[in-house]
Amino acid sequence: MVFNKTFIDGVFIIEPKVFGDSRGYFFESYNQKEFEEKVGPITFVQDNESKSSYGVLRGLHFQKPPFAQAKLVRCAEGEVFDVAVDLRQASPTFGKYVAVNLSGENKKQLFIPRGFAHGFVVLSQNAVIIYKVDNLYAPEYDTGIMWNDPQLNINWGIEEEDIILSTKDTSLPLLRDTDVKF
Repeated sequence: MVFNKTFIDGVFIIEPKVFGDSRGYFFESYNQKEFEEKVGPITFVQDNESKSSYGVLRGLHFQKPPFAQAKLVRCAEGEVFDVAVDLRQASPTFGKYVAVNLSGENKKQLFIPRGFAHGFVVLSQNAVIIYKVDNLYAPEYDTGIMWNDPQLNINWGIEEEDIILSTKDTSLPLLRDTDVKF
C-alpha cells in the first residue's frame, strides 16, 4: 500500500496495490502491521457499511469525546466525494478539509483520525461505503456540522438541488456554533 500524506496532519489517502488478471483482481485493503508503521497504533473495533443512491449526502458527522472515532473509509462499489474536516482547535488546519474521490474502481481509502467531521456525497447511480472505526457507536455522542457551512465552503461537485439529506443532517449546527472540543 502507498500511504500518501495530505496537507492536514494525520489524514492519509491510501492506495492499495491491486493485482489483476483475466479472472478479476485481488488487493489487501488493510494490514495492521503496515498501517501502524505508516500511520501509528490503532485498534479498529467496528466495521460499518452503507449503500446510498446518487445525490445522497451523509455528513458531516462525528462523535464527541470520549467516543470520538478515527475512520478508515473506502468505496467498494460506485463513486463518492469524501470529505474530512479538521475540528481540532489547536491545529493550524482547523476548519480546513481534505477531499478525495473514492470509488470501486480506484480503490483508494481515506484515513481520518479522531477530531474530524466526515461526510460524503454519492456521485454514481449507487455507492457502497465500507469503513472501520476505532471506537464503538455511541448515539448520545453522535453529532455533526452542517454540510453547506459557508465557513467551510465545500464544493461537493453536484448541484445543490440534487443533494438528498436525512432529517438529522438538515438540522446540524454550523462550525462556529459547535462547542465540541478536540
